[in-house]
Amino acid sequence: MTRKVLFVGAGAIGSYLGAFLARAGHTVTLVDPWAEQIEAVRRGGLHVTGPHPPFEARPAAVHLNDAARLPRDFDLAVVAVKAYDTRWAAQLAVRHLGPAGYVVSAQNCWPDPEVAEIAGPGRAVGLVMSKIGVALRAPGQVERGVEAGRAAGHDVFRAGEHDGAITPRVRELAEMLSVIDGARPTDNLWGERWAKLCQNAMSNPLQAMSGLGSLEVASSEVGRALMIHLAAEGARVGLRLGHRVPPFAGAPAERWAEAERDGARDALDRLLAPGPGARSWRASMAQDVAKGRVTEIHHMNGHVVARGRECGVATPVNAAVVAAVEEIEAGERTPGPATLELTLRRAGR
Repeated sequence: MTRKVLFVGAGAIGSYLGAFLARAGHTVTLVDPWAEQIEAVRRGGLHVTGPHPPFEARPAAVHLNDAARLPRDFDLAVVAVKAYDTRWAAQLAVRHLGPAGYVVSAQNCWPDPEVAEIAGPGRAVGLVMSKIGVALRAPGQVERGVEAGRAAGHDVFRAGEHDGAITPRVRELAEMLSVIDGARPTDNLWGERWAKLCQNAMSNPLQAMSGLGSLEVASSEVGRALMIHLAAEGARVGLRLGHRVPPFAGAPAERWAEAERDGARDALDRLLAPGPGARSWRASMAQDVAKGRVTEIHHMNGHVVARGRECGVATPVNAAVVAAVEEIEAGERTPGPATLELTLRRAGR
């Protein structure tokens, strides 16, 4: 069965998902405030490359200022914007749903409660995307990096209800996304979401503050030390909050949480060291800094800090990372490798 799908956000992930769904026969409409992107899609469609044969797709593309003219009969609306834009995007999404339609949060960080506040818990579905990196190289040109996926037995997409129920709609959503990569419904949205938050928080800001790619950060001893501390703090907070946090970054959450135990750190350091053939990638936060845009740092590492404060778990390294990215956003510091060591010292590590 084909569906009528609205994407609020035609950046990298919205364009990538939208292109595949349009190619699969769904009626896809992209809405975005980036005029050049919308015009490029209208003129020549979306050109998609990655660890798969390249292809072109031609979804409908609408400027944000024309979105009010859209019909109100979409089967699902996917919010694919930065976490700080969640509220207005969810308001636009829910306005254009049909009677049985629902809003899907396809975002990083912790956006689901805000989406549910606007759409209502019964009309909100979470989508966690694990090990997928995409970028817009130019308007109309979206690229996916080489990531673990179906061929490696990994389910990239996990669709979940807020109450953990496995409903027909999350089964259907997973089936729709299976044309892209491995996909499944989950009864553990909050644990999956926290694991993805930890994965992002231990890597994205380090690239943003250093100007290095993922391979260069992981090849650096100080980079790996920061990654271990960030993962450990995030895991301890998530477990203290009672989440069923699945493994992330190659190790169980419980193992990350005990990173300071004798011998544990050395094993995790070896785990993070890149192997032969590893490819470097620029995370979304690094792309934001390079383009002079606001980052998601307060919704990512800042969220770990805030929840840690609530549940009594110290998060000094996450707090130091937030401060460093804030300085870069304010123009008080230039991204560079020296920022990694400075941040580690500031955190007292």
